[in-house]
Amino acid sequence: MKAFSITTALAAALAASTASAVKAEQVFNRVASFAVADNLPAGADRKAPTSAEIITASEDGNTLIYTDSPGKRIGFIDITDAKAPKASGIVSFDGEPTSVAIAGAKALVAVNTRESFTKPSGLLAIVDVVAKKVEATCDLGGQPDSVALNKDRTLAAVAIENERDEDVEDGKIPQMPTGDLVILSLKDGIADCTTIKHVALTGLAEVAGDDPEPEFVAFNGKDEIALTLQENNHLVIIDGKSATVKTHFSAGTVDLKNIDAKRDGAISFTGEQPGRKREPDAVKWLDDNRLLVANEGDYEGGARGFTIFDATGKVLFESGAGFEHAIAAIGHYPEKRSSAKGIEPEGVEAARFGDDSLFFVLSERASIVGVYKDTGAEPELLQLLPSGISPEGAVAIPGRNLFATANEVDLVEDGGARAHVMIYERAEGRAAYPQIRSSEKDGTPIGFGALSGLAAVMDKPGFLRAVSDSVFSSQPTIFTIDATQTPALITGTLPITRDGAPAQKLDIEGVANDGDGGFWLASEGNSDKLYSHALFHVNKKGEIKKEIALPAELRANEIRYGFEGIATVGEGDDQVLWMAVQREWKDDEKGFVKLVSYKPATEEWGAVRYPLDKSEEGWVGLSEISVHGDYAYIIERDNLIGEAAKLKKLYRVPLADLKPAKLGSELPVVRKEEVRDLIADLKALNGYVVDKVEGFGVDAAGNGYVVTDNDGVDDSSGETLFFSIGAIDAM
Repeated sequence: MKAFSITTALAAALAASTASAVKAEQVFNRVASFAVADNLPAGADRKAPTSAEIITASEDGNTLIYTDSPGKRIGFIDITDAKAPKASGIVSFDGEPTSVAIAGAKALVAVNTRESFTKPSGLLAIVDVVAKKVEATCDLGGQPDSVALNKDRTLAAVAIENERDEDVEDGKIPQMPTGDLVILSLKDGIADCTTIKHVALTGLAEVAGDDPEPEFVAFNGKDEIALTLQENNHLVIIDGKSATVKTHFSAGTVDLKNIDAKRDGAISFTGEQPGRKREPDAVKWLDDNRLLVANEGDYEGGARGFTIFDATGKVLFESGAGFEHAIAAIGHYPEKRSSAKGIEPEGVEAARFGDDSLFFVLSERASIVGVYKDTGAEPELLQLLPSGISPEGAVAIPGRNLFATANEVDLVEDGGARAHVMIYERAEGRAAYPQIRSSEKDGTPIGFGALSGLAAVMDKPGFLRAVSDSVFSSQPTIFTIDATQTPALITGTLPITRDGAPAQKLDIEGVANDGDGGFWLASEGNSDKLYSHALFHVNKKGEIKKEIALPAELRANEIRYGFEGIATVGEGDDQVLWMAVQREWKDDEKGFVKLVSYKPATEEWGAVRYPLDKSEEGWVGLSEISVHGDYAYIIERDNLIGEAAKLKKLYRVPLADLKPAKLGSELPVVRKEEVRDLIADLKALNGYVVDKVEGFGVDAAGNGYVVTDNDGVDDSSGETLFFSIGAIDAM
């Protein structure tokens, strides 16, 4: 077994991003996103939860078919024009579809119809793809989880999981009834129900061998079936023609090192998890003798990566923490999952594109797809593709140079992103994502995420500072960004400390230079977390030298949404700090928020009023304030996402208008001028529009930069967008 090198992984992942287009690099870029709610029939409740879980494609590659379990349906998407996918209808069932495969003009859909965990049932439905009609069904005798077809479409295999109830003894197994594998014959896509064979799987696994729980199934070219028993930490190889077990083996364990094993509001790759059970989920054959499995974990394990086995169970390659590290280097590490299973690789896909044998690994919690080149030895990480929230399934369409993911999470009830299908095309060019990444420190990547405020590095064009918010409450940090590179590179960190330890109870939303090498920070309050609205002055070492609480006039009317940015005007004793308050406080007229001033030399507070745009839905507020030349630049946005998002704009206010009045008095209203509508910029990567445009800064050369907040990948796609809008004085 060859060890996985983090240096190799990162270098390979970034090669496509930095390669010159002259070299004719073949890369994947996202070309379209399709919200599956757009496929609902007329009259359906568009605010009801939807999902896209397992996905496949018609044999001509022009139609995608996905399962929507909460909606009890499968959906069809016309991708004749992959850059403009169209809703193409649904087929509903009396049960939850769990998997789908294509045989000619038919779709074979596994449907869970169980009454309860102890009374599992299910069927295989044969659907005419053109007519979108169920033509026949086969009783499977249990709850199906995965379906796969052999190469010539004459055999179907269905994993019958009969899943456990996780509320019974904390999900401890065994829990009867047991699962098994169903094999049946096909002709012209039609299943012959009379040929069903059940392959018993009891007595194989060392873990709960009397309760096998099959998870995922795949055929190779010899009609051999690979089957994962996830909770049992086991794999089984079955002869598809004779329906007999050929061999089986434990998935084994991994000694994980240099991982973040503690959920504590900090990314620190110093932990270990020795003897971690792999508990594989998805499986694919890379050829007739090698298996690729995603080690998501479920019951007692989860090894945070993927493994390549041969058909006898020999480990040919183990990714270890390498995949997770590569993901962390682009800001997608889900710190809140540190004490659990980290990034949770769940789905895999494999296909040959031109001369390259590729495979894809889907991270459920990081919402990322790793694209690897299968070299026959150590695989080469080529790219990391941004996906929707929680990619569950994927399909490669090499005949059209396309790849698609199904992303299962729908946050409509929380006003968040919908479940999406995302489409990528492979072509010559340069990888569009990531737009920002981090360098290594002590052999592991600098962890980052939830970036908010931006500020220039003085006298250094193309360099900026950024801060992260309370998602990383145990690791408050000022980051240095080198934006002269593509993608931009986080080159260094400055920990914010109090009495020699990381400062606690901060929600840093803004950063500004103090003119002497130190920084002013704006922290947003949250009484539920015992955070206070406050200003902090830190020196060049990151040490907090002064904490400034709000005056009584402001505290009396404060709400949760406070300072979202900070900027400085003037120098020395004439320096004035300006802070943007995100939303209306108790004493504000509807549609107006405060820009608050503070003069450190005299400790004087003041404010002006800023007029907000109106929105028919959600709320509108401010996310940043930055000063350049004769203007204060302000980000104004709604809190909406996707197609609902309408307001993500950069405005400017003349400094001449920033004449603060005394708090409690009548505050003057400033004039604002629109500089740039950022919606088009946020759509540039062909994903959905994110809600949190959080940072704006102007570098020493006068170029404006924007960054978005990915919430530390908590109920987020994890995408951090970082881009320049060019010379600000030319706008």
